Amino acid sequence: MAMDYQALIDRVTQAVDHRSYFTPVVHLDPEERAILAVVERAMAADDFDAEATRAFLEEQHRAGRLDQVLLLSALHVVACHPRVGDWAEAARLAGEQELAALELGGPKLDANLASVDRHRGVLAFSRHHYEVALDYLGRALERQRSAENFTNVLAALLRLGEDEEAESLLVQAR
Repeated sequence: MAMDYQALIDRVTQAVDHRSYFTPVVHLDPEERAILAVVERAMAADDFDAEATRAFLEEQHRAGRLDQVLLLSALHVVACHPRVGDWAEAARLAGEQELAALELGGPKLDANLASVDRHRGVLAFSRHHYEVALDYLGRALERQRSAENFTNVLAALLRLGEDEEAESLLVQAR
């Protein structure tokens, strides 16, 4: 059965146009994933309240359920939400997250730095700097191989008009 690559590319493009971006959570513990699922549902709601979501995340951090790196990552996702678009805050959070990741170190360092690269890529993507975005998103994929990071690279390729390259990447991935 042949795969319809154009349909897959169309799904990626539509998803990118209607949500903030794809971020991997498989490496997180179940409690952290549950917290981020609450945030994802809140961001998808028609009555999304960014301030309430930020307050919820801060509360989870104070309670010890989210470390500093994950808190900053989640706050970045909120800042880059299509209805928020606080680019200066997103840039500030990416820098803070990088410092927090380096200070934390440990076995999650690559995943945490991949998150920083992904956030910087999303910021560039959101500001229509697709070549810069592709560079950061490619680094995120190198550090953390995940379907979400792969999808972000595809989205950047598509925005650059590199449909053949995106299709070739899909063929290789299959």
